[in-house]
Amino acid sequence: MKFNDIVKLLVAFAASFLAAAIGSIFTFTSIATWYAALNKPFFTPPNWLFGPAWTILYILMAVALFLIWRLPESKARNQAMALFAGQLITNVLWSVGFFGLHNILLGVALILVLLALIVLTTYEFYKLSKPAAYAMVPYILWVCFATCLNVAVFFLNL
Repeated sequence: MKFNDIVKLLVAFAASFLAAAIGSIFTFTSIATWYAALNKPFFTPPNWLFGPAWTILYILMAVALFLIWRLPESKARNQAMALFAGQLITNVLWSVGFFGLHNILLGVALILVLLALIVLTTYEFYKLSKPAAYAMVPYILWVCFATCLNVAVFFLNL
């Protein structure tokens, strides 16, 4: 692997885990208090599952970004990377809206935008690198589940 690729891989991991760290700042402070007091659906996973699940997803996102970034520069590659950045920012904003602001409806709105951006990103990745797109599939599935959970929490706490 070339030095330039190593730098890209490290930056991809740094970007993904910076988003994770920022989101967790807003999440951890609310888990034992505000979130614990909410009515939640029967299919809510135990809290301990979220950390490992998101860690795996952030690793896969970083790998997907790296696989795209190491491709020759092109308009399609740059657009795909911009979509990736947009979904990563929206991912953080969801944590801020839902956990930080304790706004479940804002969480629903943001997670719907997030899901759309992830699907678009994955579609653009697929056109450039099938392995990069496949690395995003668990993220899509988890955010589909999280969307159902977020919507259920909204309705159970009206």
